[in-house]
Amino acid sequence: MTNLRNDLRNIAIIAHVDHGKTTLVDQLLKQSGIFRSNEQVDDRAMDSNVIERERGITILAKNTAVLYKDTKINILDTPGHADFGGEVERILKMVDGVILVVDAYEGCMPQTRFVLKKALEENLKPIVVVNKIDRDFARPEEVVDEVLELFIELEANDEQLEFPVVFASGFNGTASLSSNPEDQEDTLQVLYDAILEKIPAPVDNREEPLQFQVSLLDYSDYVGRIGIGRVFRGSIKVGQQVAVMKRDGKVKNHRITKMSGFLGLKRVDIEEAFAGDLIAISGIEGIDVSDTICPVDHPEALPLLHIDEPTLQMQFLVNNSPFAGREGKWVTSRKIEERLNQQLQTDVSLRVESTGADSWIVSGRGELHLSILIENMRREGFELQVSKPEVIIREIDGKKSEPVERVQIEIPEEHTGAVIESLGARKGEMVDMVNSGSGTVRLIFLVPARGLIGYTTEFLTMTRGYGILNHTFDSYQPMTSGRVGGRAEGVLVSMDNGTATPYGILHVEERGVIFVEPGTDVYEGMIVGEHNRDTDLTINLTKAKQQSNIRTANKDQTVSIKKPRIMTLEESLEYLDDDEYCEVTPLSIRLRKKILGKSERERVTKKKKNE
Repeated sequence: MTNLRNDLRNIAIIAHVDHGKTTLVDQLLKQSGIFRSNEQVDDRAMDSNVIERERGITILAKNTAVLYKDTKINILDTPGHADFGGEVERILKMVDGVILVVDAYEGCMPQTRFVLKKALEENLKPIVVVNKIDRDFARPEEVVDEVLELFIELEANDEQLEFPVVFASGFNGTASLSSNPEDQEDTLQVLYDAILEKIPAPVDNREEPLQFQVSLLDYSDYVGRIGIGRVFRGSIKVGQQVAVMKRDGKVKNHRITKMSGFLGLKRVDIEEAFAGDLIAISGIEGIDVSDTICPVDHPEALPLLHIDEPTLQMQFLVNNSPFAGREGKWVTSRKIEERLNQQLQTDVSLRVESTGADSWIVSGRGELHLSILIENMRREGFELQVSKPEVIIREIDGKKSEPVERVQIEIPEEHTGAVIESLGARKGEMVDMVNSGSGTVRLIFLVPARGLIGYTTEFLTMTRGYGILNHTFDSYQPMTSGRVGGRAEGVLVSMDNGTATPYGILHVEERGVIFVEPGTDVYEGMIVGEHNRDTDLTINLTKAKQQSNIRTANKDQTVSIKKPRIMTLEESLEYLDDDEYCEVTPLSIRLRKKILGKSERERVTKKKKNE
């Protein structure tokens, strides 16, 4: 008979972005009694990164653990965004069951499908939590039907189809087995009980030879890389001599110097861990995702973990604009390279390749993945330039292939025609269209990833902000010929250095949309607006009104300038064209032409046309 560790459960919380995973984990932590009564616990305590807290999304997977009825429940909160799908996949290898959180109004979304598919492939036991039951227009019973349909579509086995359903409000910390919001109980006890009852306990095979696999990485300035993973077999002690089996088959011997377990939001030093435990090991140089740690006399590697390959790349460069070094603390190529190498310590889906003269090709999982790295760097005081994001083309079976995304869109009915037309122009193929009956339509497309670069802004304008767009990587497909997507309009480019004046802006407003406010410093070659035609136009924003002592009969009219369009980092990256850079500093985000001088730009354009 197989021994089980009934004092332990390992679960992952999976969901589409913004369906309430992190808030639910907060309440599980608070209600477990793990914190002292006088201890201050932030909302969304698991989202420790500043950008995570600002954007309300989970970027990095987090471990925590709670105690309930003498059972330790290890909980892994996973990212919900498609760019971090690889992390979700590796986490699912560490657990025995999942809590699938679904919004009581939105129902199943693209990422719900993606994470559930992975969980079912791993043969994990699911519990479904219909969250935000207190939300206006919640439709819990329909959502449960949608979830069941999704399970059937994803070919869940009979045991997985017998999933328990808990109706909850993560925000209020309440739950019940009834879909009526009036029946909510004051605590999440029914969810705790479902975890103990339905999620299998880990097998206790501590007498067998050790097998521990690294699934996630962390980094500390004091101890270097930290490998987080699960003990799949046997036991491990501090001071033990072990063999580390690498991805490439090499084996290195090391001594275990420090191990930690998880409790609440803290890491607790431990001396020994057994089969089923989730632990962090530090002090092993060069430890990497997928490494197996086993006894020196019994080297047996676990199957390699899948690591998502990058699908998008950008060029990072040292800032060489006329304003270089004005606002940043770290501006040299040595500092930028050090920072990119540091990122490689924990981010396994990132690739960095030096291209010589002060520039690097940085490849990642998507725009969000790369823009978060850039945002973190600028907040740390770095100054740099980046080029337009480009998809990574691969050779598959002798054909050029590109990444294709599965796009799910929810829009008010009246915008359906415009959205279908715009995605058709970007080589999108519609695979499904469902009219929900409440005035909204759900569209599902397969679109080349390069067709989605820069599409979000156009989509929000087209749907007046009411549209919801989500996408997740689908597959590599043979490349579509011709230009896909890209910007249709030209830009307004500053012709000289100086400060933008109200008078200068007023004189060019009718030519397009201005990006800068009066008083902003500009330089020759800097992009200061969008032209209302498809060509670039060089303008003078620094022109000042001639002062004279002659009064005219019609005194100066008071004129108001239109509000400029100030773009975020993501919007700026999406906006870029092939001949442009985005200059990123701790204080500013500027768009500029690669070639700053007008005459030189025209010469290069002419040369290209003649080639």
